[in-house]
Amino acid sequence: MMTAFITRREACRILMASTACAFQVARGAEPDRAKFRLNYSLASSLYGTLPLEKILPEVRRLGCETIDLWPRPHGSQREQVEEMGHGAFQKLLDQNNVQLGMTTRYDLGAFSLTDEMSFVQKFGGRLIVTGARKGVGKSEKEQIQEFMQKMTPHVSRAEKLGVTIAIENHVNSLLESPDSLRYFAELSPSPHLGIAYAPYHLPQDPLLQAQLIEEIGPKLVHFYAWEHGDGAMKKLPKEQELKQLPGRGPFDFKPVLAALQKIGFSGWTQVFMHPVPRGIPIMESIPDIAELILESQAYLEQVALTGARGKGVLIDETQSAARQNPDNAR
Repeated sequence: MMTAFITRREACRILMASTACAFQVARGAEPDRAKFRLNYSLASSLYGTLPLEKILPEVRRLGCETIDLWPRPHGSQREQVEEMGHGAFQKLLDQNNVQLGMTTRYDLGAFSLTDEMSFVQKFGGRLIVTGARKGVGKSEKEQIQEFMQKMTPHVSRAEKLGVTIAIENHVNSLLESPDSLRYFAELSPSPHLGIAYAPYHLPQDPLLQAQLIEEIGPKLVHFYAWEHGDGAMKKLPKEQELKQLPGRGPFDFKPVLAALQKIGFSGWTQVFMHPVPRGIPIMESIPDIAELILESQAYLEQVALTGARGKGVLIDETQSAARQNPDNAR
């Protein structure tokens, strides 16, 4: 088992090396791979309830394009915006050269996003992630057909505002099994209603997930770089909790990233995990959080550019990646 951690400086070096590699590839080495890049967004929930004034300066430093605002219980940054006022929030964005890209609103649900769509559109964002409840007494396909019908006016509004509603696959929800994701992709009537894809909540089989991604295709609009590891439902030693992060757990992202490249995925990718309890930062200090995110991004860049598992972060090559029943992390 490899137990050497890379430092923040080393992670930056790897990312810069990846950029150089991409330049060389662009000159003719492997033209297909040169066209693919990961576009990062930063989830505010990784910082618990820390103030936006401290989080926004990190967005660009971490190579992210946008901020994703989370409300309680996972964060409090969405509420912070209302407390400070929209004008003050826009000023903070401008000061840090950051754009709001999306919000995550599990608290609202898919049928109560009218005002949130206006909020996201106002600040130049384009995505809202939420969940959908699982019904009873009907097949998965029938439930998804019924959901699509109920979503008609909400999707129409999303189209007018240029916002996309993304439903995350989640245990005990409408999108739970691989088949439910396939049905959703088949039945979604608009590119403004898609899937926020979370590997954590699916069988931890990289080849199965890669095939699923190819089948979902353009309906995959947001990607969580997030594996199950040892789970996120009970308090664990920090090194075990961090196995949710790419490169630290047993999940091999190589087939998954290859599938994202194959479908031409250009949405946002988030290095992601849940702490226990919810609402606390994933590490005690902002520099420590940054180091973890940079480590995971370095791993993903290595995998995307070289087609091999990342080296230098905590990876246990002896563990099986075949956990079939990830637990409920929300």
